[in-house]
Amino acid sequence: MADEAIQKHILSAEWYQNSKRICAYVSCASLREVDTSHIMADLLEKQRRTAGMKVYVPRIEDKESHMRMLHITNTDDDLIANYMNILEPTLLDSVGNPREEVMQATEPLDLLLLPGLAFDRKGGRLGRGGGYYDLFLQNYLLLAKDKGWKSPLLVALSYSPQIRDDAVPVDATDVNIDALVNSNGILTFSSQAEERISSS
Repeated sequence: MADEAIQKHILSAEWYQNSKRICAYVSCASLREVDTSHIMADLLEKQRRTAGMKVYVPRIEDKESHMRMLHITNTDDDLIANYMNILEPTLLDSVGNPREEVMQATEPLDLLLLPGLAFDRKGGRLGRGGGYYDLFLQNYLLLAKDKGWKSPLLVALSYSPQIRDDAVPVDATDVNIDALVNSNGILTFSSQAEERISSS
């Protein structure tokens, strides 16, 4: 099964295992996203026993492409379904404190796992048209540059039929991914991906 194979590629990868601050998405079956249930379970278990490890997942703020990445510790109590029935983190944690947000974090992200509708073989990613990931990535990459942080590795999860030989439509605001994981393995598109993935 493709979902199992894709997650297995990621879970066994050295670049994944070495990452300590990670943004991942909580998959939604109705959107036909690649399943991340095993990845999320692994991340949250590692977070419980690894000092300094942080897991963040997206929360859509409005219909103007604003999305935040908020820290969670489990999927049972920390997530609620939004108006599109996508599981998102609550604004407050179990003791009533605001959740830590990636944009206010004091340390850089190592890895960001993201979904998409279609991808090309040069790292182009086509989302669902809302621009949420593109705006978040633009803002985070500007923050990282301002703080002198290394950019996180941007890795998308994809079923093989979603990968196109022709270019996906992109514009100046779109951010290319570094690598793409499908059931057959990992495709790399950037020098950072070559360095961190191909050498591991």
